[in-house]
Formats: sequence, structure tokens, C-alpha cells
Amino acid sequence: MGSATRTRKAFVLTALGLAAAGMAYGDARADPSALWNIVHGQCVPSEEGGRGPGPCVSVDLSGGERAGVAILKDLRGDAQMLAIPTRRITGIEDPQMLAPDAPNVFAAAWKARKQVEGRLHKRLPREEAVIAINSEWRRSQNQFHLHVDCIAKNVEGALAEAAPLLDGTWREMGVKLNGRAYLARRLDSADLSDAEPLKLLAEGVEGATAHMDDYSLAAVGATFDGKPGFILLANRLTADGGGHAEDLQDHGCAIARFAR
Repeated sequence: MGSATRTRKAFVLTALGLAAAGMAYGDARADPSALWNIVHGQCVPSEEGGRGPGPCVSVDLSGGERAGVAILKDLRGDAQMLAIPTRRITGIEDPQMLAPDAPNVFAAAWKARKQVEGRLHKRLPREEAVIAINSEWRRSQNQFHLHVDCIAKNVEGALAEAAPLLDGTWREMGVKLNGRAYLARRLDSADLSDAEPLKLLAEGVEGATAHMDDYSLAAVGATFDGKPGFILLANRLTADGGGHAEDLQDHGCAIARFAR
């Protein structure tokens, strides 16, 4: 990264205020390797040693450590889970995630919706579940991790109206979500086992591959023509904010408490 780019990023971060980005394991002053130390130093050795995944909820090493994914209960929220590769991958900007052998962390995150439901003691319809990753500049941890939690009620309503207009091409949404402009596209997939949202972003949005560090991404469960799918949402960091798709979630899961 050139010095001019670093200067621009520093300005953006100053304008945003890193404390406002407060994430899973504390603010920007927290150990940025905390998640990696937990997964690599505790969960994986415990699982391999036959003692279970603790302190993680689960550790899948069926494809080896390079393809493995751990699920960890976030310290924030009633039910929020984190899906974390057991391989060292820094974040959304890491080119490993665009390689052919990248672990499909999104598919593992979607499975972790069951752990979210377990915490809520209630089934969570797919339209109410969100997987999100923040940009490099709006996170506190330098280990790739996906946030799995409930959708914010106002976001669910906006996406329900937009869903019929979406197709397989990335387009600007006609409405803002929590005050931010997002690119959106439809993805026909039941569980993300046959699709990788990060690669779809890199391949489908001009210039995205070179600026993945600026992007945040979310996958929201959806139903199209009676078939399961997802709405993918991408947002790029700007001087006045953005780059924080976690904003689409409600860590209090108020939507799960509404009577139906």
C-alpha cells in the first residue's frame, strides 16, 4: 500500500472514530490477535486432543486445519456467533479468501444460525438471519470472522420490498439501509455451500478485487419464487462512514421477540 493510500486511510479512520466501530472483543485498543489466539491456541488443540471444542461452540476440522472453521459465541449480544477460519487469515482483504482452496466460512456461518436459535430458544426464519463481515478499517480483530446474528427490524422491511427487484447482477439499492447506500444482488442458494459471496463481490463489482479492504459484505436469508436464497449486500468505506455491514444486525435480536 502506498504512502498516499495510507494517509487517506488514516484520515478516514480519524473521521470515523475507531471507538465507534467497537466490535467483538473490545475496541481498537484490544489485542487484535485475540480471536486468533482463542481459536488457534485453545479451541483447535482442545478439539484435536479429544476434549471438545471449548471455549468455542464447535470446531470443524473434517477437511483439515487449512479448511476448518470454528464457531465462537461473541461476547456481545444475546445470541451472536462468530465463524472463524482455523487457518491464519487476516480479514476480508486477505487474498487467501479468493483462492481456489479458500475455506467456505459463509456456509459454516449459515449453519451456525442453529446456535443462534439455540440461544434464543426460538426458530429464526431465514429472512431474519444475517451474516456480516466488516472492512479492514472498521474492525478490531485481525483474524477473519463473520458475525452471525438477527437482522435489524427496519432492515428486514426494506429488503422485503427490494427483493422482487433483484437479480444476479450487483446494483445500487434504491433505498438506504440504516443511512448507508449498498450494492445488492440476488443469490439462489439454499445454504451457501455452492456459492462464495466474497468471490461474487470480487468478480462482480468493478475494482472490488483491488480494494477489498474497503468493503464490508452481508448475506441475508431470503426466499425467491418459493425457493431459498440470499440477498448479498456490499458497502464501501467512505470519508463519512460505511464499511461496517454489522450495522445491519441487531445484537439484541428484538425481531425474534415479536409475536407472530
